[in-house]
Amino acid sequence: MSDWYRDFANSGVGTTITKQLGLPRPAVLRRHEPGQPLLPGPAVVGSAGEGRLRDELTRLLKDDGVTVVSPVTVDGGTDGDRLAAVLLDATGLTGPADLAAAHDFLAPAVKRLAPSGRVLVLADPPADAASPAQAAARQALDGLVRSLAKELRGGSTANLVQVPLGAEASLAGPVRFFLSGRAAYVDGQVLTVTAADVPAGQDRDRPLTGKVAVVTGAARGIGAAIARVLSRDGAHVVAVDVPAAGEQLAQVANEIGGTAVALDITGTDAGTRLAQQLIARHGGVDVVVHNAGITRDKLLVNMDAARWNSVLAVNLQAQLDITQALLDTEGALKPGARVISVSSQSGIAGNRGQTNYAASKAGIIGMVRAWAPAFAERGATINAVAPGFIVTEMTAKMPLGTREVGSRLNSLQQGGLPVDVAETIAFLAQPDSAGVNGQVVRVCGQSVLGA
Repeated sequence: MSDWYRDFANSGVGTTITKQLGLPRPAVLRRHEPGQPLLPGPAVVGSAGEGRLRDELTRLLKDDGVTVVSPVTVDGGTDGDRLAAVLLDATGLTGPADLAAAHDFLAPAVKRLAPSGRVLVLADPPADAASPAQAAARQALDGLVRSLAKELRGGSTANLVQVPLGAEASLAGPVRFFLSGRAAYVDGQVLTVTAADVPAGQDRDRPLTGKVAVVTGAARGIGAAIARVLSRDGAHVVAVDVPAAGEQLAQVANEIGGTAVALDITGTDAGTRLAQQLIARHGGVDVVVHNAGITRDKLLVNMDAARWNSVLAVNLQAQLDITQALLDTEGALKPGARVISVSSQSGIAGNRGQTNYAASKAGIIGMVRAWAPAFAERGATINAVAPGFIVTEMTAKMPLGTREVGSRLNSLQQGGLPVDVAETIAFLAQPDSAGVNGQVVRVCGQSVLGA
C-alpha cells in the first residue's frame, strides 16, 4: 500500500511544489533488508558525565563494521561529512550542570546527520539516582530526546536506552535494533534494560534459526506480516487464527513453510489445547506473539454489553488465559522463551469511541509489567509493542481526510507499515533481547497523541 502524498512530495515536481508552499515532505524511511550493514555510513560516539559505556559502544560498532569518527572530526567537518548515527553516552551525570556537555556534543553532531540517521542516547535510570539533582539530570534526558526526535527531519529518529549498573551485557541487542532499519518507525521512545544472561554468537541475519514461534491473528494484516518476518529470521511459525479465516491462514502458512492452526482463542480450553499441540508437534514453543484483536467501536453511552465483552475477551482475556496455560503446562515454554503482546497507542492515549478497545490494550500493558518478574525467574521475557497509525487494508477504507490526519500526526509525518510492527516484535523475540523485559515499545513514529 503506497503513501501517495509521500511519493508525490519526493518526486521532482512534488519536491518543488511542497517547498514553495511550505508543506511537509515525508521521507522514504530506511527499513531493514537481510544482509544490509547495520549503518550505511560512519557514526560518532560522545559522552557527558562519566560515560562508562563509551568504550563498549565503540567496540560494538566497530565489530559490526561501522566506521567510528571522533567528535573533533564532526565539529570541524564540512557539510559533506554526513553521519549515519550519533551516540551519546550520558551515564554518570551528577546534576543539571552536566547536561551542558550533552548539548555541546549533540548540537554539532546532529547538524551532520544524514537522512534516516539515528540519534541514540544511553543513560542511567532516574529511579536509581542517589540524589534529587542526579534524578533531575537523568530525567531531563527524557525530555531532551523526545524533543530532539520532533526536530529531526529526513526520516531520522532519536531514542533513549536506560542502562542500570550491572546491565551492560544487555546493551548490544537494543543498540543494534535502534540503529538498524528495523526501528524505522520507532521514534522518541525510552527503553530500560535489565541484567540478564545474554547468549553469545547470535546469527545477525537469521537470529531465530531453530526457534518455534506462535502468532495469533496471523491470517492477514499485521499478523501475517509478523509471521513472514519471524520466518525470514529463521523461525518455524505456527500461524493461528479463527476457523472462519482458514483459507487465508493456510495461504500465509504455506507461503512461509509454517503450520496453520485454526483455533478460537476465546474458547475455554484454547490455551491448554494449544500448549499440548505445541509440545506434541514441536517440542514446545520459543516465541509467542499475541496479535489477535478486534474492534467494536461505539461511544461508551451507546455501547452494548456484547461489544464490550467481545473486545475484552479477544484482546485481553485470551492473552491472559493462553499465557497462563503455557506457563502451567510443563514443557510448553522452552528455556529463554519470549512472549510479545500487541497493545496499541489507544491503550496509552485513549481514543474517542474506543473505551472497550483502549481498556483492553491498556490492560495488556498492565499484564506485561506484572508478569515480567516471574518470566525473569524462568530466564524468559514478556514485552509489548504499541502500534500507532499503521497503514493496512482497514485504514485504506477510512475517509481520505481522516486517514491523512491520522498518518501525518507524528514526527515522521507518515503512517507506519505492518512490517514496522513485525520488525519490533522480531527484535523482542531474539536471543540478544534477553535484557528487555516488562517493556512497552511504541511503534508510532512518535505520534503526537500520548507522546
